[in-house]
Formats: sequence, C-alpha cells, structure tokens
Amino acid sequence: MGLVKFMFGSRRIQPEPGQESVWDYPRPPALEATTKLVQVECGGVMIAETRRAQRVLETSHPPVYYIPPEDVRLEFCQPIARTSFCEWKGMAAYYNLAVGDRLLEAAAWYYPEPTPQFEGIRGYIAFYPSRMDACYVNGERVQSQPGDFYGGWITQDIVGPFKGDPGTWGW
Repeated sequence: MGLVKFMFGSRRIQPEPGQESVWDYPRPPALEATTKLVQVECGGVMIAETRRAQRVLETSHPPVYYIPPEDVRLEFCQPIARTSFCEWKGMAAYYNLAVGDRLLEAAAWYYPEPTPQFEGIRGYIAFYPSRMDACYVNGERVQSQPGDFYGGWITQDIVGPFKGDPGTWGW
C-alpha cells in the first residue's frame, strides 16, 4: 500500500511481523470469523465470552468484535429505542447494560436485519470497550478506539493511526 499521508500529517505505522495495519483493511469493510477468545467484563461479571466472534475490518478502524447472542449474558442487556445507520451494515439497534447498581447507556449494539454482505453478524452483539470494565482478546486487555464513536478494539497486533481522535473525522 505504501506510505499514506493524512490530512494532519500522521503517517501509516508499518506493521511488524504478526501485526495488522488498519490501513490495509478494506473499504467497504470485511467480515472475518475468529476463534480467538473474546471476553467482556462489567461490574465483576463476565458479560460475554466466546471463540465464535466475527470481526468487522474497515480501513482506519481497529476491529469491532461481534459476539453471538448465545455467548452473551442477555439478562444484563436491556433493549432501548436508540438506532443508528451504517452505510455498509444497515440499521443498528442498541442495548443498555444493567449490572448490579450500574446502568451503562447504549453500551452495546447489534444489527437485527443487516445488509446481505453482513448477514454473518445478524443479532451478534458488539460492546464499546471504553464503557466496560475490561475487554480481552486471547487474554490481552484491549484499548478502546479513540473518540468512542466506532467501538474498535485495539490490541498489540493492530497498528494505526486510528480514526476517532480529534481531526480524523474526514478520513
């Protein structure tokens, strides 16, 4: 792909062996199954745990992990009226997360009727890592994507720069 220069002067980080650059991810995004152990923890409770997640990979974004509903403790998920629209995946619906005395508003989302390309995530649930106590991929605690709009999961094997920081909206 070569060196990519962005509007504010940042440059693509060259991945080391075993790493992925988000600048090598496609647009429109790709959907990829993973057998990595994906875990979501909140309020001292393991809300989700799976080796059957799907990753959405989109240029400039760290992966978003979608977890099958069978591997999520749905008793903590409260459907809400909020929706949003993705040009690639379709209309998203949201959950509040209620764990103990904590209520995390719009902390997770899913696509009840995704576009045909993303049929593989129908009903699968994604969590904002910034709103959880911790999220893990294969035991590694993830860092949330900057800006908290997209909900990407950053691990040591993913390099950017990442969309989400101030000044990156137009990427």
